[in-house]
Amino acid sequence: AESKRKYKMIIAGSVAGAAVFIALAAVAVLFIRKRRQRKVVNSSSKLLKYRYSGSGGTPTRSRGGDMESGSSQDMGNRFSYEELEEATDSFNENRELGDGGFGTVYKGYLGDGRVVAVKRLYNNSYRRVEQFVNEAAILARLRHPNLVMFYGCTSKESRELLLVYEFVQNGTVADHLHGPRAAERALPWPLRLSIAVESAAALTYLHAIEPPIVHRDVKTNNILLDTDFHVKVADFGLSRLFPLDATHVSTAPQGTPGYVDPEYHQCYQLTDKSDVYSFGVVLVELISSKPAVDITRQRNEINLAGMAISKIQKCRLEELVDVELGYESDPAARKMMTMVAELAFRCLQQNGEMRPPIREVLDVLRAIQDECLGHKDGGGKGKKDFAEPFSPNTVHAPWDSTTTTPNT
Repeated sequence: AESKRKYKMIIAGSVAGAAVFIALAAVAVLFIRKRRQRKVVNSSSKLLKYRYSGSGGTPTRSRGGDMESGSSQDMGNRFSYEELEEATDSFNENRELGDGGFGTVYKGYLGDGRVVAVKRLYNNSYRRVEQFVNEAAILARLRHPNLVMFYGCTSKESRELLLVYEFVQNGTVADHLHGPRAAERALPWPLRLSIAVESAAALTYLHAIEPPIVHRDVKTNNILLDTDFHVKVADFGLSRLFPLDATHVSTAPQGTPGYVDPEYHQCYQLTDKSDVYSFGVVLVELISSKPAVDITRQRNEINLAGMAISKIQKCRLEELVDVELGYESDPAARKMMTMVAELAFRCLQQNGEMRPPIREVLDVLRAIQDECLGHKDGGGKGKKDFAEPFSPNTVHAPWDSTTTTPNT
């Protein structure tokens, strides 16, 4: 009996000791977690007081609140975390619009009736906060009808980093070309040409402002469409403010496979011509309805840019274009699609200096569109004759252009 009593006392003591140990461990975990959360918020607060310098991403202290500085004061309206949590139904997965690379985007309904898209960054690491400051500062200073409108972000003391911008309801160009909405065939050739013009106009604006901005992630998934099928270029999370006195910015290549400028990938030199290359891929998507990368295609055609260069060089454009756009049945459409293919070929040159500036790309597209409208209005009477852009026979051959100058 005595031994049993001692045994029970030992067991009871062990259980009590284990309980105390577990309780202390739980308290310690909670304490550490709170300290980390506090540290994250504090580090976010400090980082949000910094701005990006023009040299391509180095955080420096803001000296003022002017529009050029990209300071934390220029980051749009402030929203509370609780307000955006309510707007997105606690970030309900049914409200997810997509993955923005650095965060998930949710559809939200603000108290004032606005429908918004809320980007929730994955975590508050230093790099994510840098990304947050970059995107917010860039978006807040832009005003163009073909750029997505930025509404604001959470305050620097917020428990999470959230960006708020207008909700564009008609999906992406990628959705309509080769995604879930491709079966609708809602993008006939004239509309695709209009999308090309408006997208080029948005990029021309970005490259022309001071300091210029390189988008760095131009792709059909980042070209949104409103209910009238007008373009809204989005997702500036990878953008870089471009110094006025520089020909390039040295930075590790980032972007989406199939769209990344090969020269940028090889030499780590980002220029405005990097956007031109990516836009060339977009042009090929518009005439072909094919995705930029497709592993189900033949090995040498997995990359759409390489496939397009090969088909154009061999004069086999009929194997590249979407024939349902009228390439074989409509001579006018065939001519314009050929001109867009030639323009895309120029944009996809391996050597960045051989690519036209985006301003010239826009001018050529507008001229092609005028041609399109001329045929629509009765054969183009009264329209000036439009010369098709000259293109080299190979991607390495030089070509003459009276309006294109090297990137100096």
